[in-house]
Amino acid sequence: MTVLPDDGLSLAAEFPDATHEQWQRLVEGVLRKSGKDVSGAAAEDALSTTLEDGLRTRPLYTAPTGEAAAVAGDASGAEAGAGTPGTALDGFPGFAPFLRAGKAEGNAAGGWDVRQRTVGADPQRVNEAALTDLENGVTSLWLTVGEAGLPVSGLARALDGVYLDLAPVALDAGAEFAEAAEELLRLYAERGVAPEAARGSLGADPLGHEARTGQALDLAPAVALARRTAAGWPHLRALTVDALPYHEAGGSAAQELGLALATGVAYLRALTEGDGGLDVEAALGRLEFRYAATADQFLTIAKLRAARRLWARVAEACGAPEAGAQRQHAVTSPVMMTRRDPWVNMLRTTVACMAAGVGGADSVTVLPFDHELGLPDAFARRIARNTSTILLEESHLARVIDPAGGSWYVEQLTDELAHAAWEFFRSVEQAGGLAAALRSGLVAERLAATWAERSARLAARREPITGVSEFPLLSEKPVERESAPAPLSGGLPRVRRDEAYEALRARSDAHLAATGSRPRIFLAALGPAAAHTARATFASNLFQAGGIEPVHTPVSVDAASAGEAFAASGAAMAVLCSSDALYEEQAEAVAGALRAAGAQVVFLAGRPGTAAPAVDEYVFAGCDAVAVLTSVLDRMGVAR
Repeated sequence: MTVLPDDGLSLAAEFPDATHEQWQRLVEGVLRKSGKDVSGAAAEDALSTTLEDGLRTRPLYTAPTGEAAAVAGDASGAEAGAGTPGTALDGFPGFAPFLRAGKAEGNAAGGWDVRQRTVGADPQRVNEAALTDLENGVTSLWLTVGEAGLPVSGLARALDGVYLDLAPVALDAGAEFAEAAEELLRLYAERGVAPEAARGSLGADPLGHEARTGQALDLAPAVALARRTAAGWPHLRALTVDALPYHEAGGSAAQELGLALATGVAYLRALTEGDGGLDVEAALGRLEFRYAATADQFLTIAKLRAARRLWARVAEACGAPEAGAQRQHAVTSPVMMTRRDPWVNMLRTTVACMAAGVGGADSVTVLPFDHELGLPDAFARRIARNTSTILLEESHLARVIDPAGGSWYVEQLTDELAHAAWEFFRSVEQAGGLAAALRSGLVAERLAATWAERSARLAARREPITGVSEFPLLSEKPVERESAPAPLSGGLPRVRRDEAYEALRARSDAHLAATGSRPRIFLAALGPAAAHTARATFASNLFQAGGIEPVHTPVSVDAASAGEAFAASGAAMAVLCSSDALYEEQAEAVAGALRAAGAQVVFLAGRPGTAAPAVDEYVFAGCDAVAVLTSVLDRMGVAR
């Protein structure tokens, strides 16, 4: 019997500890019942999930898992010397390698900075939105300035009434960063804000702008701005390392981190070289990093923790390990936002915000749920800012520093992600650095390959999108918003998880507008509800994802009634839905009746090969839904 320490809690103390091997044997038994005869590690592999970047999520993590990771990490570090991020599964917040937090107090002192994004060309409306945000829980402003937003000349009006010594301002001005920064610095001086009281980010990011637009910018003005503010504005960070262009182009978490690292290193080199160059400690303090936070909560937590550890490794290699605390701004992912059923975006952004807070982000921006539809309305902005407020004030998420620390899964995922990101960073550096990798097409090529793999999972619904590829609602009234200024473009593409399904739904919408009805498919359900409900529900969801209206009236048909029911449905095609046993008995006769009534194609919901002579095609879990739906709309004559 295992003797447990006397910790005052003796529940189940008389029972021995379960071993990893015992758990594996139980898993083996369950898998055998499902037809998989595996044992030992193979049983555990059967329950593992493959992620991007070659990572795998295993079903069980324990203390020995962490110890093994530490040994493996130490070994890899010993082989590569100073070229790897090392391994750090422990340590203290606020101390190198800053895995657990950039500050000793983490976010426990006052929570994370709630940074609201405001996009718009009208200074008056931007001002009204900014003041409303600041009066209702927002603690800093993120303004899009320049070609994609507010004119630089309108910045003063947009910030009218804003206490600039209390509310930090972060600028995102693209190619006009120098002009926007000058205007903001002028406003600080005009309004009597002492340089040491000014906080925020001036947003210079020439490499990020090149990634967005394909237009190269000279680094010299950004370097000059950083050196100037370093001399007199201690809390203004002149340069932003924005990883969102890579995330929005379809990049993986490791690619996002690796490219952010390459950007940061390029800026460090520029800031420290030549006459008048900053020392490393001062240069490190001029940068703020921006990352995407997604609804994959554990991956987001691990990404932010890994980012701090990676940057700490860079600082250590530069001889300034204690100055390597990375300032992080997390933004809920635009890629995950949907245009259909946008209300679900509130749930996605809540999970993403929680993950960003748990991961230790210094500032968090929750994008409004209608972000992808145009300019957010007042309700959407209110929900966005209140998301952070609830997590901070009601859920008390910031009361604990590094709440994920010590979770064997999070620690292992952080470690694996850090090493994958470091390897990608090294490949960019070997290509001549980020600027060279962007101009050669290397970055675009690698991100496109990652997105192609993910697109295949989305098309097969192995990565479901609630409200779009799963449980769509065709009767939903479209949510309409005023158009927002066009974002910068011309460089890396901007992708969205819903884009393939959105194209299908748009075809259906146009067909509805032109004809008064959507394309339809008849669900020919055989037998009682217990036999057909599962597959009828599957087929209904599948075809609605492409804007095709399922007709399930009557609830059940047979060979005698199928033809008449199909003719009355107004559909062009039909899909058989039932159990394998009933398919064997009735599929051939029912399919014949459907064809006689005019069905162009008869599908079967089930495994390929079932009732093969009777049907034309199959739909099943894991099929390429986008390809099937595109083909169906084409054959129905629905215009592209």
